Amino acid sequence: MKHLLFVFLLFSLVIAGVGCSADLPANEREIKKQQLETLKKQLAEIKSKIDELEAELRNEEKLDNRVNVEVLRLNPTRFEQFIEVTGNVATDQNIIVSPETAGVIESVSVKEGQVVSRGQVLGRLNTDIIEQSIDEVKVNLQLARTLYQRRKNLWDQNIGSEVEFLQAESNMKALEKRLQGLEAQLEMAVIKAPINGVVDELIQRQGEMAGPAIPFARIVNLSDVYITADVSEQYLGKIHQGDTVLVSFPVLGINTTEAIYRTSSVIDPDSRTFSLRVNLTNQNQKLQPNLMGELKIRVAEITKALVVPSLFVKKDFKGEFLFVAENDSNNVFIARKKYITTSFRDNNQSVVDSGLVPGTLVISSGYDQVTDGTFLNIDKQL
Repeated sequence: MKHLLFVFLLFSLVIAGVGCSADLPANEREIKKQQLETLKKQLAEIKSKIDELEAELRNEEKLDNRVNVEVLRLNPTRFEQFIEVTGNVATDQNIIVSPETAGVIESVSVKEGQVVSRGQVLGRLNTDIIEQSIDEVKVNLQLARTLYQRRKNLWDQNIGSEVEFLQAESNMKALEKRLQGLEAQLEMAVIKAPINGVVDELIQRQGEMAGPAIPFARIVNLSDVYITADVSEQYLGKIHQGDTVLVSFPVLGINTTEAIYRTSSVIDPDSRTFSLRVNLTNQNQKLQPNLMGELKIRVAEITKALVVPSLFVKKDFKGEFLFVAENDSNNVFIARKKYITTSFRDNNQSVVDSGLVPGTLVISSGYDQVTDGTFLNIDKQL
């Protein structure tokens, strides 16, 4: 202020002197004009010097009030984006067994929890009526064969009629077919295991009425199981058969890495999802149908990406931004507000597509205390 006051007084005296010199002779007026020009130049130099000094004082004040920050040097790194979905364990060999014919259960040959092999007898139905019918047909068939043979011998000698021979042959073949049918019914009365597995449940007991529409037992093979999950259609082009998936079962403490066996070819119109299947190895048979599991699936991968913690990224009416530290010409670090664009986000990390370059110093601590142009004191660089 003292400098400005001095300049103002000096300038006032000069103006007053020029005003008083209006009545002076021409040569004296010329001298005054030259003096005025000199003083104006001096005034301009003084004002410039004042501006420089004031700027230096302001900078010194700012330097004295520098904000302590920590910075992170931005280098290209590998980035992966994952999604997590919930799925259910299932098996293709979870079968309800029923007899092929109706009848009263005569015996049950297995117990719940018993390991059975394909073709092993599980139970039998009462077959007394079928067996009686078989005995009756066998007797009639024996007679029919005898009659046929005799008719054939006579026919070969051109004795008797052809009709009698054909009737004997037809009767014999009809009884043979009936015997085959009854024997098939007798075989169907034996309930057998269609697959290798474990008898998970015996639904019926001895003495009850069984039939093709009535469940007799459940057999489950847990050696080969799989897990299915529904995924949003927005990831349809990012998940493919053969992709690696991390499958975990928190209740059992099991974690395994498997490959996607297949993805469905149809989008569910209601949930807008598609399903995927991952085959699992169940050596200890701890995985059971309907057990819930979690699948972690990679949907994006960038080998060289500029990645910053999502916490650093702020947003205003212009878009996303963060603060970086820049070194000015005087080797002083200053905070700069940089507008950026981001794309993928995962695990609190964001991929920066534009606005930053490798080597940029991103303010990682203290960014909430700075504005654009704040002088910085860097405590730590990561």
